[in-house]
Amino acid sequence: MMPQKNSKTALIVGTQSGCGKTTIMLALLQFLKPHFVQSFKAGPDYLDPLWHQAMTSRACYNLDTKMMGKDLCREQFGRLDTQTEFVLIEGAMGLFDGAQGVGELGSSAHLAKVLDVPVLLVVNVKGMAGSIVPLVKGFCEMAKSLGVVISGIIANHVGSDHHVKLLVDLLNTHHLPPMVGWMKKNAPILPERHLGLKRPNVNELPNFSDFFQVNEKALFSAFKTQAKKTITPQKPLPLLNGKIIAVTYDDACCFIYPANLDWLKTMGATVVFFSILNGDVVPKKADALWLTGGYPELYGHLLEKSNSWDSIKKFIEADKPVLAECGGVMLLGKTLIDLDGKSYKMAGILPFSSVMKDHLVSLGYRHEKSGVKGHEFHHSARIEAENLVPCFSINRGDSGIRYKKLRASYIHWYFASAPEIIAGWLS
Repeated sequence: MMPQKNSKTALIVGTQSGCGKTTIMLALLQFLKPHFVQSFKAGPDYLDPLWHQAMTSRACYNLDTKMMGKDLCREQFGRLDTQTEFVLIEGAMGLFDGAQGVGELGSSAHLAKVLDVPVLLVVNVKGMAGSIVPLVKGFCEMAKSLGVVISGIIANHVGSDHHVKLLVDLLNTHHLPPMVGWMKKNAPILPERHLGLKRPNVNELPNFSDFFQVNEKALFSAFKTQAKKTITPQKPLPLLNGKIIAVTYDDACCFIYPANLDWLKTMGATVVFFSILNGDVVPKKADALWLTGGYPELYGHLLEKSNSWDSIKKFIEADKPVLAECGGVMLLGKTLIDLDGKSYKMAGILPFSSVMKDHLVSLGYRHEKSGVKGHEFHHSARIEAENLVPCFSINRGDSGIRYKKLRASYIHWYFASAPEIIAGWLS
């Protein structure tokens, strides 16, 4: 079912990365807390959705026209609780930044067009007055040429009430979208680390109420009310019917697309979580194992003492299916070396070590020849790798490691992109 009749929708995106769109998104979610709000995140990001979930107490789903395709994006967007009043999508990077070109596949602009939702443009106005006019005008004209509507402007880092009035008057005088909200320059800053934002459970959730202000009438007018549409979803084949999938989940292994968990259950599988940080053994009767990504480099001192390794090794050696992604792969090597050069023993199942780098090692969408799509993003590299057999056929990125029925690589896969292939990996 598409969003119900009274669901108001908008996509919040900035002029570029670093303009404060995640802060603005969280402030909007906090402002709308009295209502039933569902959030989404454009792109393959894991961390921003965790902040959304902390603010709304509801899972945040990714929407990415490059990794998922248009149809899966529309389908995911349409899976809303019937009580949903507001639907907010946080964009990725700048409005027109995507896999290629200007506003093309993978961009927030392309997503806005595919879903037919308006855009609220976040502008960092620090040191800006009249320049907001050509900036907003240019964005509006380009958006219009792509079939996208910018319905409102949200200013970040405003200096004073006078500054706000000046910007509001400039937008009105030049017949540009109205200022629907603004954030003061001394607002709380979200904590970051090498992969982006820190997890929200590391710090208290910021309170933006004293710093964020909105023009309610203008804001609510900038949303689009979605007409209720009934669609009959295709009944999926129970490709994993009766299978028990053991999934790692804790502070070290926390990068999981909620849609992948939904997909496993839709395929008829039972998902059972276990924690390597806590030393849990692989759950009994598990038919397959999914070692998820996350931040193992932050917990080396705990992981090297884990009691999980023996059960994972036995599971792999028993020739049972295992899918390991990014941080989950790092766990299987001999050692993990952090940024301070300290080495921690890992499972020792595969002949390599992982070393953290102070720079991005690899980033980008990945497409396996079988049709499975995913994304790669990491600051670590494998070293001392010997006689490793690749498991994936890709033109660019990590082709991974194949050992028995283990498939391990830095790539995070989107399961619904190729159901039969993923089901085969886990069977």
